[in-house]
Amino acid sequence: MRILALIRQVLDAEETVRIRGGNVDLGASKLVVDTMDEYGVEQALRIRESGVDTEVIALAVGPERNQEALRTVLAMGADRAIHVMTDLVLDPIALSKVAAQVAQEEKIDLIFCGGQQADWDSHALGAATAERLHWPQATWVNALEVQGQTLTGRHDAEDGSEMFSVQLPAVMTTQQGLNEPRYPTVPNIMRAKKKQLRVETLERFQVEPKVKVSGAEVQVKTRLHKILDGKDAPAAAAELVGLLRDEARVIA
Repeated sequence: MRILALIRQVLDAEETVRIRGGNVDLGASKLVVDTMDEYGVEQALRIRESGVDTEVIALAVGPERNQEALRTVLAMGADRAIHVMTDLVLDPIALSKVAAQVAQEEKIDLIFCGGQQADWDSHALGAATAERLHWPQATWVNALEVQGQTLTGRHDAEDGSEMFSVQLPAVMTTQQGLNEPRYPTVPNIMRAKKKQLRVETLERFQVEPKVKVSGAEVQVKTRLHKILDGKDAPAAAAELVGLLRDEARVIA
C-alpha cells in the first residue's frame, strides 16, 4: 500500500499575525505543520506499524520554507517526501489538482489530509481531491482500521457519529481524536536528513489559482472600557445584561 499524506505549513497557534504591505508577513514567525495534517501522518505510520506493507509519502506545496515541515514529517517516520515549490498562494481547488496528479503518478492507494486547514479555515481540500480522482471519501474520521483493501472506521456526523466502510483507493480527512501524533526523536531527526525529499516545480502541473488574494487585514475590536458600579449589585447586573444584549449583541 502507498499512502500520501498532504501537509501544510502554517503559523504556530501562539504566534501573532503580522500584516505588511497588505499581505500576511511570516518572515519572523514560527511555522509548524498544521495539526490536522499531523493526525493523517500519524495514522499512516500506525497503519504501517500494524503490519501492513506500507510506504508513507508526504506532499507539501508552497515556498522553500515548506521543506522544514517535510523534514519534520520525515523525522516522524514518513519514508520520503515531495515538495512542489511555488510562491503562489493556491486555493484548495487548485491545490487539489496537484494532489490528484501526484496520487496518480505515485500509484497511491490512500490519501490523508486535515479535515480543516488552519490558515484557510476551509474543509474543501479533501473533497476536491476525491472529486478529481473519482475516489470515495470519509470526512472528520476519528477511528480507522485497514482490512485488506477495505477501510472501516467512524466519523462525525450531524447527529452524532457514523460507522463506515469503503474500498481503496480512498481519501480520508482527519481530526483531533483519531490519534495522538508522535514527537520526532533526535535519532529520527538525524535519519530524516538522509531520506529522499524530491523537489518539483508548480509549472509541471499546469495549475492556475482560481482565487487570488488581493489583501489582508487583522480584525481589531475596540474596547468600550465601561466600568459598572458594584455598590448596587442588582442595578449593576441589570446594566450588564442591557449592555450584552443591546450593545455587544451576544445575548437575546
